[in-house]
Amino acid sequence: MVKHLAGGEEMMELVSINYSSSSSKQNTPNMASPSASSLCITTLLLVVVSWATSASARNFYHDFDITWGDGRAQILNNGDLLTLSLDKASGSGFQSKNEYLFGKIDMQLKLVPGNSAGTVTAYYLSSKGSTWDEIDFEFLGNLSGDPYILHTNVFSQGKGNREQQFYLWFDPTADFHTYSILWNPQRIIFSVDGTPIREFKNAESIGVPFPKAQPMRIYSSLWNADDWATRGGLVKTDWTQAPFTASYRNFNADNACVWSSGSSSCTSSASSSSDGNAWLSEELDSTSQERLKWVQSNYMIYNYCTDAKRFPQGLPPECTES
Repeated sequence: MVKHLAGGEEMMELVSINYSSSSSKQNTPNMASPSASSLCITTLLLVVVSWATSASARNFYHDFDITWGDGRAQILNNGDLLTLSLDKASGSGFQSKNEYLFGKIDMQLKLVPGNSAGTVTAYYLSSKGSTWDEIDFEFLGNLSGDPYILHTNVFSQGKGNREQQFYLWFDPTADFHTYSILWNPQRIIFSVDGTPIREFKNAESIGVPFPKAQPMRIYSSLWNADDWATRGGLVKTDWTQAPFTASYRNFNADNACVWSSGSSSCTSSASSSSDGNAWLSEELDSTSQERLKWVQSNYMIYNYCTDAKRFPQGLPPECTES
């Protein structure tokens, strides 16, 4: 939360320029056949254990902690749904129980509907410390009828200033949509409903730090930023519309390396070429590259790599990489 308040100050000038997610039937064992009975019971137990494991992997009670908001954040529907709310007194937020060092992570969000001007829904990965790494999705609210702005950024060793902003090709408040981060040692890919919108490649070979050494937690928050979020702060939050609510479901980090006690769940013996770890070397194929170009040609509204006025001494080095 503190970082994003600080980040808001950094983005104030930027935004002022750009206005623009079986039944319980039981098999009855054949009592005349002990071996068949044992096999049936064993199979049933395996099914139950498998179901429980799968359910816990997508349960917000299992995966996340509510960290602030005095009751404004709630886990509902037996852990299948999480909501964040914002009113004039406070916003709210949560964080993952696990830390990750690389991963393919999905979350479905439904954003604040109606007049959401002044509000920001942030969903991001971040490490700790003064030289933190961070991978950001931020959704900047707007007046009814005007589009949300999807703001993305990448921090490495405490340095950001790598903003790209987009409109979306659908109403993100009408239903759940999937927002994904693929983070492997070679690249970071931001995707929406499976369509890539941004790729940040590892450019350490030309001196650009890349997030690869600091484990990160998942964070999300809904908060008031009407001093900068909508038209550079010209449009203020309409508190008569409060409470503002954003909803989350279907979190998936099955393909992610959990970092715990100084070691990764992705062991060195697990080849990245194996089916379960293919994402560790995943890159955009030709079809995905065409989709990326389509999004950036039609929906990108700001790209730091084309903002020569902002970087009078020259664009950042990664911008000139082919």
